[in-house]
Amino acid sequence: MIRCVRIWTGSDGHSLFEEGRIDLPRGERGDTLCDKIPATSISFRETTVGGTYSPHNAPTRQLVITLTGTLEFKTEKNETFLIRPGDILLAEDTTGSGHSWRLTDDQPWRRAYVIIGADTEVPFVSSTS
Repeated sequence: MIRCVRIWTGSDGHSLFEEGRIDLPRGERGDTLCDKIPATSISFRETTVGGTYSPHNAPTRQLVITLTGTLEFKTEKNETFLIRPGDILLAEDTTGSGHSWRLTDDQPWRRAYVIIGADTEVPFVSSTS
């Protein structure tokens, strides 16, 4: 299972989130996998230990794959969730009050940004489903 947290803008203009996973319905050679997800680009970024970022929106719809570092994300409503190495953030809160984050461990945040289209289907399955 690959853990995924989806964050989006609710009808009240504030960011909401839900935990879930990436659906991996098929398999071969003992692996499970999903269908390919069309992407526009991929880039990599590193933030030093102790980094923080004040409230902001996702600049575009994207998958953020955390390679190292543990972060606490916070919404305007003071709701929080953690992202750990190996987790994926499906960032869709491109409008509204946004979210902030801070590194909580002694590792830099290394991540990959995978830019996806507004209508690109992501095999996200909510934990509440």
